[in-house]
Amino acid sequence: MTAMDIQTKVINTLRVLSADQVQKAKSGHPGAPMGMSPMAYALWIETMKHAPSDPAWADRDRFVLSSGHASALLYSLLTLTGYGLTMDDLRQFRQWGSRTPGHPEYGRTPGVETTTGPLGQGIANAVGMAIAETVLAAHFNRPSFPIVDHRTYAFCGDGCMQEGIASEAASLAGTLQLNKLTLLYDDNEISIEGDTDIAFREDVGKRFEAYGWHVIRLGDGNDWRQVKDALDQAEKSSAPTLIICPTKIGFGCPAKEGTASAHGEPLGDDNLAAAKKNLGMPEDCFRADEDVLDFIRGKMARGEQQRLAWQKLFEAYRGAYPELAAEWDEWHSAVPKNLPALSELSHFEGKAATRNTSGEIIQQLCARIPNLLGGSADLAPSNKTNIKGGGDYSAENRCGRNFHFGIREHAMAAICNGIVLHGGLRIFCGTFFVFSDYMKHAMRLSALMKLPVVYVLTHDSIGVGEDGATHEPIEQLAALRSVPGFRVFRPADGKETAAAWLFALKNEGPTALVLSRQNLPTYQDSGEGAFRGGYILRDSDKETPDVILMASGSEVEQAMEARETLKAEGIDARVVSMPCMEMFDAQDQAWREKVLPSAVRARVSMEAASTMPWYRYVGLDGIAIGLDRYGDSAPANVLFRELGITSDRMALAAKQLLKK
Repeated sequence: MTAMDIQTKVINTLRVLSADQVQKAKSGHPGAPMGMSPMAYALWIETMKHAPSDPAWADRDRFVLSSGHASALLYSLLTLTGYGLTMDDLRQFRQWGSRTPGHPEYGRTPGVETTTGPLGQGIANAVGMAIAETVLAAHFNRPSFPIVDHRTYAFCGDGCMQEGIASEAASLAGTLQLNKLTLLYDDNEISIEGDTDIAFREDVGKRFEAYGWHVIRLGDGNDWRQVKDALDQAEKSSAPTLIICPTKIGFGCPAKEGTASAHGEPLGDDNLAAAKKNLGMPEDCFRADEDVLDFIRGKMARGEQQRLAWQKLFEAYRGAYPELAAEWDEWHSAVPKNLPALSELSHFEGKAATRNTSGEIIQQLCARIPNLLGGSADLAPSNKTNIKGGGDYSAENRCGRNFHFGIREHAMAAICNGIVLHGGLRIFCGTFFVFSDYMKHAMRLSALMKLPVVYVLTHDSIGVGEDGATHEPIEQLAALRSVPGFRVFRPADGKETAAAWLFALKNEGPTALVLSRQNLPTYQDSGEGAFRGGYILRDSDKETPDVILMASGSEVEQAMEARETLKAEGIDARVVSMPCMEMFDAQDQAWREKVLPSAVRARVSMEAASTMPWYRYVGLDGIAIGLDRYGDSAPANVLFRELGITSDRMALAAKQLLKK
């Protein structure tokens, strides 16, 4: 066979392997993989710098499949290029416990850089990865030692381009001139409901040109050489590059090519057989001929040589710049070694908003952890997230530690996911708590991937006051607490805030710090117990209390006042601070019984938010005081009084329970 023939055969092998997986699973998306296979060949086998022997090699090019429904194509690539997947793995596509789930999942399949499927998220992840590359390159590279020098690539489709998060992320990427970012757009003009013309007629290229991107329009996305030429051009660009690749969904299947039915359902046995015949491929399922494998192995040898050359370069770098090399090791460690003790962070007295104490803690942490970076969705002065003296990250300053994400909450969260996924950096981002709704799906993916992104969410309740119901979070606490693997801290004072920060930096998975606008008191015995999620802040005078008062955040003050009111009436109350329900629930039975003894059925909770999460603690016999309605526009103290978030109401509820 000629060189051109073998390249075509590799492409067609990718097509039919992808279709085989979907057919065997009786579900999935064969159309996009069949149309994108030439793009995949040009990028993965002819262009990308990667070494299957070491999927975590630090200087590899990153690849994101934003159109995650085309996962069968990615699994075919990983199998043929030697990432450890086998034909048996492909046969288990979409099955229980397999390494080939319906959409790619980070940590489950070698070579998968991020979890994708919710459309557009992968584009923002890729932006984050490209940002991380620039930060690390600016900090570590030295003349003759370009130890950070790689690119980020993402595949996306028409659906990705319609999602708002893609616009948010692409706009920021253009502003930041992330020239090592290349997006390949599978422009097949088909959606589940039919031709994209029914809902999507814009000129995507012009949109990206307006964002400041370099746009390359191909004549035929099925011609891998055109794709390769465009990828070569992208490497010379001073801006991020969008390559528009006109393709045909379901390419090669006579009955399905170019139709919506090729998108999300198996081709069918007869149509699959016809496609294989039309493409000149054997009828066998899950087959890759030896000449295809030999050809790909030869191509992959280039990446292995690049990896070995980089290792040699890094060893020389370690000799020439030992302090930087040691810093590199530290930046890439799981937990910062220079974390302070809680006592070093929590010298707080008097009354202060927890957003302010968080801002002080950020300064202390960033002085110790040089790869801790952060930003806000245009709210840094309110969120108190600015790193003083850290400089602003921009197209002109890749060393800045403060990111300005603009009013792009959804993209901000997904970009932070990408920064963490890249490796080498730690990240926090901030906005008002009510706007976490905009970020919800990216936050969910933080949890699904166990990424230690820290979310600084201020203005946590009706304490926002005059801004009114639109800005006063009510249901958001319950929503975030419902996300598996997500820790939500609502600290009562500065010491609990410090504990939350330290917890977030020591543990895997995302953490939300839900912080007050209004001033809160500092408690003598607070702080250390916050690491356990819930603890006794002020104990009863008797061995077994008459009633347990529990709260989080600002309402701990109401619980403490209610205790004194009850004490004056001869009622003995214990006050429990519950800054993080998830961590309290993770404690052993002995701790939970110590804090909330089952013998005490009289329990009252208070939180200026939805009451729903508290019934697990107060039970059917207790009372959960909160807000199952929206707030209003008024000074904060008026709102707390009018909406019944008061110590008097808590004390009254306790007395009602004790009369039963």
